[in-house]
Amino acid sequence: MIERKQRLSMRDLSTLAPEDREAIEKNTMGGRIFNVFRVLAHHPKLVKRWTPFAGHILSKQTLPFRDRELLILRIGWLNQAAYEFAQHELIARRGGLSDADVARIKEGPRAAGWSEKEAALIQAVDDLYENSVVSDATWAILAGSYSSEQLIDAVFTVGQYNLVSWALNSFGVPLDDFLPAAKAKA
Repeated sequence: MIERKQRLSMRDLSTLAPEDREAIEKNTMGGRIFNVFRVLAHHPKLVKRWTPFAGHILSKQTLPFRDRELLILRIGWLNQAAYEFAQHELIARRGGLSDADVARIKEGPRAAGWSEKEAALIQAVDDLYENSVVSDATWAILAGSYSSEQLIDAVFTVGQYNLVSWALNSFGVPLDDFLPAAKAKA
């Protein structure tokens, strides 16, 4: 992963208006406000409008957990988004992805060990990243396994996490201290 310089500080939430602070604090997980939200607190009105969409992609969509995480990790890897990859590697591992799965995500769709459907999911990410469209061949494989709603969720998942990766990389959001990658740096 490429080291990114922190360009935006983590906002002191006590300096926010109460309604803006509430918009940020709604994103508390496990009693923590992740660094991404502390940085995005510089624009609380954006956070208030973006988080319902992000919440759908993260926890209310139609794709199975594993498939969602494969998509997120691959676009994070392609964008060299250390924060995104570290957060979702932890999530994915807690949900059952193995060391071999994570290694294959880094290798791409042609890595040995993927099922045809999983290779197509990874290829869809590569297609979108490289050409802004899922190829006909990749689409045909995915359409054999997924509903129209799931295909839409797949494309929007890649798009959401591509956007998030750009933001994290551009703002230089530092890793949260609880992430294994942050502990390894310390």
